[in-house]
Amino acid sequence: MYKKVSKNEAAHYIWGDRCDSWVLVDKDTLSVKLESMPPNTRENAHYHAKASQFFYLLKGEALFHINDGESVTVLAQEGLLIPPHTIHFIENKSNEAIDFLVISQPTTNNDRFLAD
Repeated sequence: MYKKVSKNEAAHYIWGDRCDSWVLVDKDTLSVKLESMPPNTRENAHYHAKASQFFYLLKGEALFHINDGESVTVLAQEGLLIPPHTIHFIENKSNEAIDFLVISQPTTNNDRFLAD
């Protein structure tokens, strides 16, 4: 069954340091979120035991920190796939907000663990 989804009607929450998330799809097997990070913000390092995540940048430039010390810059219209058990976090070091999609399979509900 199809379902049209709108950001304006999606569940919204604030995470981290003033970052926004709109839940576009929330199923056990798939999660799709539209997220926005203000300038000079980052999330905590974490990993997922089950979920793979695909981050797709819509606007701006994101810096992803992977495992121990590796960094990957992702520009608008580029994406990055993060497999399960990979410690990671995203950072916006720019002076403008970044917007991106986060597609997780399966969902990351109850599958987010802070890295030591």
